[in-house]
Amino acid sequence: MKILITGTSKGIGKAVAERYLSLGHEVIGLDLLSSSITNNRYIHFKVDISNKEELPEIDNVEVIFSNAGKQNDEDIKNNLIGTMNVIEKYAFNKSIKSILINASASASTGQEFPEYVASKSALIGYMKNVAIRLAKYGATVNSISLGGVLTESNKPVTDDPILWNKVMEVTPLKKWMSVEEVCDFVIFLTLTNKSMSGQDILVDNGEKDLNPTFVWPTK
Repeated sequence: MKILITGTSKGIGKAVAERYLSLGHEVIGLDLLSSSITNNRYIHFKVDISNKEELPEIDNVEVIFSNAGKQNDEDIKNNLIGTMNVIEKYAFNKSIKSILINASASASTGQEFPEYVASKSALIGYMKNVAIRLAKYGATVNSISLGGVLTESNKPVTDDPILWNKVMEVTPLKKWMSVEEVCDFVIFLTLTNKSMSGQDILVDNGEKDLNPTFVWPTK
């Protein structure tokens, strides 16, 4: 399949891209940064997805994982508008089979920074709108709302013993997800799933419904 992923230079996006590649798929990455993936089935475009004029022409995309996002850096523009630009340009074709948007557990709890929460909450509403419009192609459209994930961007918490202890005190399963586990969910939702659409999947180690709390360094 032809898979389009945003934010592939590091973190979740890179891990997911490499998982698709390991399964034999063709992957196209869009990122502000240069490529960090070497594979003859991977094509990389260095672009700002919040500027739709920069988006390259790509035909017959079958799966989109809209992953790219920022925190406290023009979040509405980068997280919401960027996602909308990509999906509106590439999703509406007869080849499309599945779209997955990386939202956030904060969209359900409100436990984070204001503009970030607003951008991620809006993505869930937008996801449902796209699901309605793409149903005519038989495509599934969902979002995944992750709680804590062990990535480089979360090191301000995971590398601070005091903050990490606070996080674990309020996390029922006493763990955060690995990027490998995120990949498992993404593959299931985009390749295995054929019947669920218009749904936001919350994966947060039980935090929202059992004990919603947000921990982050103070300035």
